[in-house]
Amino acid sequence: MKTVQTMLADAEAAVPRITAEEARGMLGWADVLFLDVREPAEIAASGKVPGALAVPRGLIEFRADPTSPLHDAAFDRAKTMVTYCASGGRAALAGKTLLEMGYGNVRNLGGFKAWLDAGGEIERG
Repeated sequence: MKTVQTMLADAEAAVPRITAEEARGMLGWADVLFLDVREPAEIAASGKVPGALAVPRGLIEFRADPTSPLHDAAFDRAKTMVTYCASGGRAALAGKTLLEMGYGNVRNLGGFKAWLDAGGEIERG
């Protein structure tokens, strides 16, 4: 039986963590998609990484699967996917899911606060 702690540990082991500084250096690259997996209310309250695609954690599988009627064309297996959430847990779980779905280059930025603390820009609205 798995617990949330073992699921998080598995996800953290599978998805490389990057620093906010590394992520800032990737901002604007055509082959990188920042993926904000927080809930809409969280994003409305704090903003997001500029250009990030906002998809709540519970919808990742549906948006990422090209055969799903809910597929989002921004998901591209050729891109580096950089996931983040409030503290890093949902981002790690989303990243592991993406790896399992064939997205070969996935990174976990962790929490949005780290982005802010590193002087990262914010997009609102």
